[in-house]
Amino acid sequence: MQVSRRTCNCLDRDIHPTHRGQTQRQMPPTTLSEIIFPEQANHNFSKILGDLKRSNLSITNRLKSVRHDASFVQQVAESLGLPLVANERCGSWYIDPSRKAGSAYFKSTDGHTGQWKFSTRRLNPHLLDLIGQHDGCIIVDSTRRGKRMPDALSKTIPVWCCVLNRVLFPDNAPSHELFVPANVVSDNERSQMEARIPEFIASFLALDINLSSLRGRLKKPLRPLWITQDDPSVDVAEEISRSSHPVVCCTSSRRVIGAEMSEAGYIQGAGDDTENWAHGLTAALFWQHADELLSTDETDLPDLIRSLVEGGSHHHAGPESTSEAKQVAPYLYVAPLSGETTPSPTAAETLCVIALVPRTTEPATWVKSKSLMEVGLGKNKTASRMLRDVLPRICEFASRYLADLESKPEKKIIIQCESGKDLSVGVALCLYCWCFNAAGKVRGMDAQREPFTKNSIRVKLGHIMMAQPDLNPSRATLQSVNSFLMDWRK
Repeated sequence: MQVSRRTCNCLDRDIHPTHRGQTQRQMPPTTLSEIIFPEQANHNFSKILGDLKRSNLSITNRLKSVRHDASFVQQVAESLGLPLVANERCGSWYIDPSRKAGSAYFKSTDGHTGQWKFSTRRLNPHLLDLIGQHDGCIIVDSTRRGKRMPDALSKTIPVWCCVLNRVLFPDNAPSHELFVPANVVSDNERSQMEARIPEFIASFLALDINLSSLRGRLKKPLRPLWITQDDPSVDVAEEISRSSHPVVCCTSSRRVIGAEMSEAGYIQGAGDDTENWAHGLTAALFWQHADELLSTDETDLPDLIRSLVEGGSHHHAGPESTSEAKQVAPYLYVAPLSGETTPSPTAAETLCVIALVPRTTEPATWVKSKSLMEVGLGKNKTASRMLRDVLPRICEFASRYLADLESKPEKKIIIQCESGKDLSVGVALCLYCWCFNAAGKVRGMDAQREPFTKNSIRVKLGHIMMAQPDLNPSRATLQSVNSFLMDWRK
């Protein structure tokens, strides 16, 4: 027992015995700096990891991953014999433009857990024509590392199919079920989603859309199905094809569980977040110059992309041409900004241009003539926020131009912004509410207006999106419109 106790003491104290009777010397304790890497070593280690991650997430690896995933998408299309639809913005990177049948606008945020939504401003009615003509379609999208499929494909589209089936095929009970991918959406979440379908149907019906027109585009209900690189076979059984139009939700990218560094350069969802890596490169430019881009060294790619972007820019048609202008409501059109905005004296009698330019200008300079207003809002979210303050002046300008519409019914107003899809749509929506009554007649300058409500504005927006589904006003833009219209008396 004495030996045992001594041995334990020796181990505990780290004391080495010497000669009997001599004082035993204790070794100095290990310091923290000997255990932990010194600060410089930590810094170098973090830098090495950062460099490795950046090299793996290079432009070259992204573009190679996109092309790899695009080949899978094409195989799916050839196997099923259905047209390819890109869920924008990401989906277009994975489809050769020559094989792209159209675009869709389903947001993953509308499918986030607990926040499920049937968007009345992303109705995608144009897809019904394509689906009816080809007995189905394939909608392509991707998602970030670690996820099996994007929420847009696993939840947003299933809700869309379910709502349309119940509204357009009220007597077809089997089609009223909410179909979701069982390996992604739990039974509990599915039940919660299904409980909200009546609410979504009510919001859809509140738009007062011509349902018989929509119903005429389809021969049978919609049935969502799912395909991924991890599960590349989709069973479009004869029974399903006979009773439903298949809407195949194709996740283009392979799922990556660990870090990208373990994937030999492959990047899941490589076409996403382009603002962080693409230097202005678009999906269309990539496909047009894919071979050149993929054969260029990484260090030279930014310069090459810059030259391609500059070479691909072009001037839009002038304001006297409506070839690129899209009608969104009676007398109202939207279009991208053109190089020249001033209508000729002859055109000014029937054509008014409201240009929203991406630089800030003094309000005193906005009105150029009775048929031209050039408003300097700035860019991006700043412009969307500023819109609230300039809408009163825009509405007054447009109302004056439309005052003699009865004697000149051929008049048009074209609203332009950089994309032709955001700020211009917000202004068109505001003018549609402000200048026209429920019957579509022009209101007088001093006409009494009933208070605007979210629902009345939503109905007008629904009409615009039904007419031009590819328009995409941002949340900030729509918030500015709502804020002005609902507070206009104040």
